[in-house]
Amino acid sequence: MLSKFLFSAIATAALWSPAIAQNAAPGANSAGDTLILEMNKAFKRGDKNRLAQLLPQAKGHALEPWAAYWELKARLADANGQEVQDFLTRYAGSYQEDRLRNDWLLLLGQRRDWEAFAAEHPQFRMGDDREVRCYALLVEHLQTPGTAANSARIAEEVKKAWFSQRDADDGCTTAAGRMVGTKNLTADDVWQKARLATEANRPRAVRDAVAIVSPESVGLVTELFNSPVKFLAGNSMALRKARKEVAALALIRMAASDADGAANMMDTKWGNQLTSEERNWVWGVIGKQTATRLGNVPGSQALGYFSRVSKESDLTDDMLGWKVRAALRAGSQPNWAAVLSGINAMSPDARNEPTWSYWKARALLATAPATSPAAGTGTITISPQRAEALALLQSIASVRGFYEQLALEELGQKITVPARPAQLSAEEKEGARLNVGLNRAAYAIAIGLRPEGVREWNYSTNLAKPGGLNDRELLAAAQFACDRQIWDRCINTSERTKREMDFEQRFPMPFRETVVKRSQGISLDPAYVYGLIRQESRFIMDARSGVGASGLMQVMPATARWTAKKIGLEGFTADQINDRDTNITIGTAYLKLALDDLGGSMAMAAAAYNAGPGRPRTWRNGPVLDAAIWAENVPFSETRDYVKKVLSNTTNYAAILSGQPQSLKARLGTVGPRDAAQPDPDKTLP
Repeated sequence: MLSKFLFSAIATAALWSPAIAQNAAPGANSAGDTLILEMNKAFKRGDKNRLAQLLPQAKGHALEPWAAYWELKARLADANGQEVQDFLTRYAGSYQEDRLRNDWLLLLGQRRDWEAFAAEHPQFRMGDDREVRCYALLVEHLQTPGTAANSARIAEEVKKAWFSQRDADDGCTTAAGRMVGTKNLTADDVWQKARLATEANRPRAVRDAVAIVSPESVGLVTELFNSPVKFLAGNSMALRKARKEVAALALIRMAASDADGAANMMDTKWGNQLTSEERNWVWGVIGKQTATRLGNVPGSQALGYFSRVSKESDLTDDMLGWKVRAALRAGSQPNWAAVLSGINAMSPDARNEPTWSYWKARALLATAPATSPAAGTGTITISPQRAEALALLQSIASVRGFYEQLALEELGQKITVPARPAQLSAEEKEGARLNVGLNRAAYAIAIGLRPEGVREWNYSTNLAKPGGLNDRELLAAAQFACDRQIWDRCINTSERTKREMDFEQRFPMPFRETVVKRSQGISLDPAYVYGLIRQESRFIMDARSGVGASGLMQVMPATARWTAKKIGLEGFTADQINDRDTNITIGTAYLKLALDDLGGSMAMAAAAYNAGPGRPRTWRNGPVLDAAIWAENVPFSETRDYVKKVLSNTTNYAAILSGQPQSLKARLGTVGPRDAAQPDPDKTLP
């Protein structure tokens, strides 16, 4: 239940919005909360009649805007424009208003009602739906053709949005088709979209793209997805462009499961039939797929495939990223020349990411000429290459993340807790306290509507006004969440500040006595445990993942049973996983067992916690690597991101807990094959 303080905040906010005036604190009107929850269930099962029946009873409830949204959204396809406008007027300024506007714009686009779309779109505040953006660009193109430069701008924006969409959608596909029809986008652009969708295993998106430039080839897409090997073996010549492109799609599809086989097909049959650009793309995909086989294939083999690329600018940033990763683990020492080549070929946006800024700096430092006194002066000069490296490191160095921390250490500094910002003023706190969206989001979360509450919270902090809240407003909103123990919103909101940083918000330590006592009792670093919990659940005790992991430390039921038995936890039953102390006991025990099994490597144990112990046991094979290189080469993007964030979190928590400067590099160490003198791995570890 929320505090009386929140009750007061919502009541005050009611002066602005009658819909939040009554039943202001969860539990104040449990019947009203039960009604809202029942409506949410009816919405999820698409029960329009039940929603219409219940809606009048939701009048005046704090979450009435959600109830009204669910009822109208469920029947939006049959609603008339006046009903929609009445809703938008009644709930003006709310998340629900703009959420329904988003849904309505999508429907207008699907109906090709460009006049109504053009009238409504300027009021769309969120602006984060790529499909709506594509419709808007199409409307702009249709209504104001403009200059060649304007048409080129529209086409480029459509292309960017379309390429970013993994799944097929009507808006961007329609806009792209129009751009091709007016020759603002080329057939090559469309085939590139088809290749990206093939890599992502999105056959519908591939078919939609191919239909724009080669409708007669759509059937071939189904064939090559069903069996790329059979398709490639059964087709011998590709004289027309469409046939060449479809063959390239089949090779891309084949490379996903058999990169070496695809390489053989390129060498023996298809390579000389493709254009130079098509060959480069396919070799880039083969190189990427080979590079992801961490532990089984040396980075040098992937680099061998990448060396077949005659023009690196033909590759995507994703392919180039995997070329760089392969170059980093090419042997006992990274292939720094290949690292530089790959990063320099990336787009400016990719090159500026902390990951590649850091590795470019490392490559520049590794290959820079040694410094020496300038002739006759005795003054040490720094080479331009070394100066560029130092500038790159300085541009990202901070305590904000994994590579930012590593950059600090490269510059000879340690990770310390930054000074707290100035205390929030009464006025700043009051601004958050009276924010209707934050109050309604907190209310929704409190009664069990966490997804809805999170969406409204994010809208209120990020999108409700242009540019989102400023740093001080974000700190106030974060504190609003911290005070109510809504830890995920506390952390995520505080993380968005650009200039001011409050570590007490970003790295809270709920249940400190329990976590520290349990961790120290089994010789586990409490900072490591906190770093992992922060990444796993954001301290949400009832968190549950899509695969069934539960609680603070996101423990799977089978893992919990195995661990409970291993540590002699008598009488354990699966329903205890969400008990706070039990979850911490089992989660820390499992983490300690994984850490011991993997030779004390925090990076590998974090990977084991996320992806299972079998994978890091395989991924460690090969040369001994700097653990930062090993972590960057983890094949699964989720696990790669997870490992880096857990270790970064851990270092910051250690700085808080110890009050002393910390080293991320020291925690990382190296990763290599298991020492034969060590005990065999525990194959029962789940």
